[in-house]
Amino acid sequence: MTNFSDNLNFGAPSSDATRHALPTAGYATGGERRKGSAARTAMGSALVVLCVLASTAAPAAARSAQNAAALTVTSSSCSTSGATGSSSTSIYNVTAIPNDSIDDTASIQGRINAAGNAGGGVVKIPGGTFILNGKLRMLSNVKLEGVGPETILKAGPSFTSNTGPAGGYPIVTTAGADNTTLSNFTADQSGDTLNGNVPGRLNEYVIDVRNSMNSLVQGVHTRNPFTYSIAFVGGAKWCVKDSSTESVTNGKYVELDGIHAMNTSNGDIVGNVVDQRKGTDGDDGIAVHTYGDEDVHDIRIANNDVRGGRHGAGIDLAGGSGVVYNIDLTGNNVWGSPRGLHDAYYDGTQQIHHIQIVGNTFKDNDIKATGGAVDFERPVTYVTMTDNTACNSGDYRLPAGIGNVNARNIESSTC
Repeated sequence: MTNFSDNLNFGAPSSDATRHALPTAGYATGGERRKGSAARTAMGSALVVLCVLASTAAPAAARSAQNAAALTVTSSSCSTSGATGSSSTSIYNVTAIPNDSIDDTASIQGRINAAGNAGGGVVKIPGGTFILNGKLRMLSNVKLEGVGPETILKAGPSFTSNTGPAGGYPIVTTAGADNTTLSNFTADQSGDTLNGNVPGRLNEYVIDVRNSMNSLVQGVHTRNPFTYSIAFVGGAKWCVKDSSTESVTNGKYVELDGIHAMNTSNGDIVGNVVDQRKGTDGDDGIAVHTYGDEDVHDIRIANNDVRGGRHGAGIDLAGGSGVVYNIDLTGNNVWGSPRGLHDAYYDGTQQIHHIQIVGNTFKDNDIKATGGAVDFERPVTYVTMTDNTACNSGDYRLPAGIGNVNARNIESSTC
């Protein structure tokens, strides 16, 4: 984990009175630092033990070259959230010419606006690289769809000269729009060539799903981030599946999480390939994170292939004055990270509770002793940790506590 401070200037909250945004604030961190930004939905607070969701889904792509064994590729279900995204079918084709140096923001945003103003639609982007010096903002009932990884939305040379609605630098933000889908494209923030150390860097994220309901991110691939890659902030009923993130820069940035869920609920993170350690700047692979006294809960993290970066862990549960609870971690492969699964506290002592950790593999992580595979450093309750496998990754640390179960977990020194 890094030891540094970063001042944030949060954007204005959504006008929807049912959603709550955090006040403008800064923070300083040390030791086990945590991050901050934004909002949550006020959805349920019952303390319910999640059933183990036995999914047959598998990650959406092969492991990175450092992890040799191939993964089966199948689709993943959004079973906790039930998120479906946009159901609109009217087509709005983007006619901007790819692979030139012309800013395509207005052309793509114009199609999004036309679809949204008509009540919804599918904005189709062809293959090729489209330059964005502005920020794309979704409208309700709109699907933004490329043809696959070869559709590239790339931050242009003036990308950091203006900000999104919350004061950051998203390639795409939902900004309170409901029933949205982002699918089948690559979002390249150009952090390898731009200087992304700018004010508000952590206010919005490469793919920024914020204060929205029923949001689906599928087949989206982020590259060259200078902030979190795919983030869900506030809102509820969301799903990210069959997508990928990677961090490749060295010595330029800190706090480069892969997939990040903050002050939100009812979500699925399933079948993704997350690699935050191709360079030295990466942080947590997947982070579930409270900020202030807001909770984060009812999230399923299943069948992902995850390598956390040098500054973080494979999967991080980060609590504070808010509570992390009802989290189901099933069938993930966490490898080559400083730690496998870790808890962190940054501004309070609320207890993490009702966590399922079942059938995961922790492989070749850095720490070879206590807590290298799973490390709960502080007291937790109602944690079920069963049938996991750790090899060349140290052991499992789960303190005694009410309702905690630690059984049938395998540990070996070699893989």
